[in-house]
Amino acid sequence: MPISPGIPAPDFSLPDEVNTTRSLSDYRGRAVVLYFYPKDDTSGCTTEACNFRDDYSAYVNADVVILGVSPYDVKSHAKFKQKFALPFPLLADEGHKVCDLYGAWGPKKFMGREYDGVLRTTFLIDRNGRIAKVFENVRPADHSAEVLEAIKML
Repeated sequence: MPISPGIPAPDFSLPDEVNTTRSLSDYRGRAVVLYFYPKDDTSGCTTEACNFRDDYSAYVNADVVILGVSPYDVKSHAKFKQKFALPFPLLADEGHKVCDLYGAWGPKKFMGREYDGVLRTTFLIDRNGRIAKVFENVRPADHSAEVLEAIKML
């Protein structure tokens, strides 16, 4: 179960695709889209990332930072980011500690098989570092537009 709107977003530090450590607290004073995705370079994750990329200027104009998080390593993120020219950091949460912290890790089913993995979830964090909105069971194709609409309410 993801953490709830209204509470302070838990701080964390993770390496990005070039192994630079990024902390959520580095972005205090700016709104943040923190999105958790299962796997680099898969169809749904690519659709979601590319839609954020295609809408990136709208996020920049609204002074909103985008951070993608998945349990894959720095090298995998670097390839994914380069292949699709993604203009925002991808954070490597190996061991899924930050996924756990945000409630974005849990039981999933695929083709009759049950396993634990990333629950595609996005958190909109306001300029004061509080969770403003939680998007669960994200549909990748429509998600960036949905997030941009929510940013108007900040």
